[in-house]
Amino acid sequence: MHNSTENKLIVFDMDSTLIDAETIDELARAAGVISKVEEITKRAMYGDLDFEQALAERARLLKGLSLETALDAVDQINLMPGAAELVLYVKQLGYKTAMISGGFTIAAERIGKTLGIDFVVSNELLMEDGCLTGEVVGPVTQSDSKAKVFEELAWLYNIRPDQCVVVGDGANDACIFEIAGFAIAFNPKPILREYADVVITIKDLRAVIPVLESLSYQCCNQAQHVDIEHY
Repeated sequence: MHNSTENKLIVFDMDSTLIDAETIDELARAAGVISKVEEITKRAMYGDLDFEQALAERARLLKGLSLETALDAVDQINLMPGAAELVLYVKQLGYKTAMISGGFTIAAERIGKTLGIDFVVSNELLMEDGCLTGEVVGPVTQSDSKAKVFEELAWLYNIRPDQCVVVGDGANDACIFEIAGFAIAFNPKPILREYADVVITIKDLRAVIPVLESLSYQCCNQAQHVDIEHY
C-alpha cells in the first residue's frame, strides 16, 4: 500500500465531512435566519437547486452579521469523529491532502490548519465595517467548480485525477466523484450515492481507513459499490 499511494492525492469536502456541521447553517443560526438557510441548503445538497444560485441566496441572508459573532459561531464547530485519525493515516501512507469546499475561509482555514491539510480551497464572505456584506466570492461558487479545482491540484502534482481518492457527501461533490479514481460517499445525500464506489453510512471517518487499506491501484478503476455500516 505504501508504494501504491506514493505521490497520490486525497480530496475531502469540509461541511458534514471533515466537520460535523454545515458552516453556513451555523452562521445563519447566529444571524437568526437558520430556517430560511436550511431550506435552501437542503434543496441545493439534494440537487433540486443550482449550487451557484443557492450559495448566493444563502450568503445574502447573512448580511449584517458581525465578524466577531461569525467567528464565535465557527469556532464552536466540531471536527467530524475520526477526522484527525483519518488525515494522519493518509499522510502516513504518503498521500497529499486537499480540502475543496463550497463553504467559507472563515472556517476552512482553521479546519485545514488544525488537521494539517496540504491545500485548502474555499470561498470568502466579503466584509465591510466589521460585518458581512451578504456577498460571496471565490473559486468554488459554481456547480462544477470543485472539478476544476481538483484537476488543477492533480496536475500540480503531476497526478492523474483517476489516481486520486475523493471523500464527500453532497450533490456538488458529484463532479469530482465522476473523474476521481475512487470515490467515497460519507453519509451522502441520495443523489451522490450513484456516483460512489463506496458508501459509508456511519458518522465516523475512521470507517474510511479499512477501505483505503484494501484499496489498490487496480481497484481504483474496477471498484464494486458497497455500503459500510460498521467496521
